[in-house]
Amino acid sequence: MNEKTSSLTIEEKETFMLHAIKEAKKAEAIKEVPIGAIVVLDGEIIGRGHNLREASQDATAHAEMYAIKEACAAIDNWRLERAQLFVTLEPCPMCSGAMILSRVNEVYYGAKDPKGGTAGTLMNLLEDQRFNHVAYVEAGVLEQECGDLLSNFFRKLREEKKLLKNRQKD
Repeated sequence: MNEKTSSLTIEEKETFMLHAIKEAKKAEAIKEVPIGAIVVLDGEIIGRGHNLREASQDATAHAEMYAIKEACAAIDNWRLERAQLFVTLEPCPMCSGAMILSRVNEVYYGAKDPKGGTAGTLMNLLEDQRFNHVAYVEAGVLEQECGDLLSNFFRKLREEKKLLKNRQKD
């Protein structure tokens, strides 16, 4: 069992998640899946990222990966031992692995990912004691807002595909 606890108030968590949501909206604006992430150290945002898989045609172009890279560059260190990472969707195996390797201290996410989440849904890599680093994980920070972003995006996508299909029939 993980003995770590959150170092933040509810208000701080929600404020930082709103910044991750802003990143997600940047992705949505360019027709990427709206996922955003930030890294916080000592109350300051030191890394930001949003999904860019379609734009870059790179399977590793996830929001968390960009936020972690930017944070490491900001402090000139690969270790994010005192940092918190906020992401709008539960991390995948790759991103959870990057959080473990970069030693992120706390991870907060909004919506659960029933198809790929590895911070509690399918498995919990971040709190697995078999790794040399364990993070504190908290799900559900502004869960409704984060989930709605994704639901609305995919609903619009389905509607656009349906319209396109109907136009092709005409």
